[in-house]
Amino acid sequence: MRIRAISLDLDDTLWPIEPVMQRAEARLHAWLWQHCPRAALAHPPPALRALREQVGRDHPELAHDFTALRLRSLREALLPLGYDERHVAGAFAAFYAARNEVTCYPDALPALRRLAARFPLVSVSNGNADLERIGLAGYFRASFSARELGVGKPAAPIFHAACARLGLAPAEVLHVGDDPALDVAGARAAGLRSAWVNRGGAPWAHGHVPDLAVRDLRELADLLEAGVVNATPASALA
Repeated sequence: MRIRAISLDLDDTLWPIEPVMQRAEARLHAWLWQHCPRAALAHPPPALRALREQVGRDHPELAHDFTALRLRSLREALLPLGYDERHVAGAFAAFYAARNEVTCYPDALPALRRLAARFPLVSVSNGNADLERIGLAGYFRASFSARELGVGKPAAPIFHAACARLGLAPAEVLHVGDDPALDVAGARAAGLRSAWVNRGGAPWAHGHVPDLAVRDLRELADLLEAGVVNATPASALA
């Protein structure tokens, strides 16, 4: 069955996420120094990151909602020091603005233009990026996040929600992402085709191979324009 639409992961597929998070945490710390100095002293960035991770372990029911986890960790950092919900909201706003200041991989925007010209695109992400803020929403028919749906990848419902929005059977949709478990195995289990974006040239060691494996999104666009939807380049899986 031919591919009629594409779903795309965001973090580490369209842009690298680690520098984004480092900048967002630095921006948050600067905001705390200005507005909540006691919290800035008590919770430098490594400590605040550790607190965020501990909150995630303590509240697995929030694993799908990075916004809720961040807000809860900020409350735990700020409220015991005498700050209030206004400070929590301000701190989160500073963090979230920086979280949406991304620098796409050099291949991403040209490839998005090429892909969007041939296929309807949707985003499927476990993260809390805002494509409107980032300026990429115009390429996508819809966006699906774990936070909004209450479940994330690799669970099938988030993939099926995207297919339903497109009005297509799962087998007609190609999901594209960097994570072998969340994106490739998750899409396969949900009945979608899959493309692994392997920017680091890692060997494939995860069971069933993806339908496509590419070094970047430019190569994906090349293969799709050539009509190749079932071949996995040997060089990408070696």
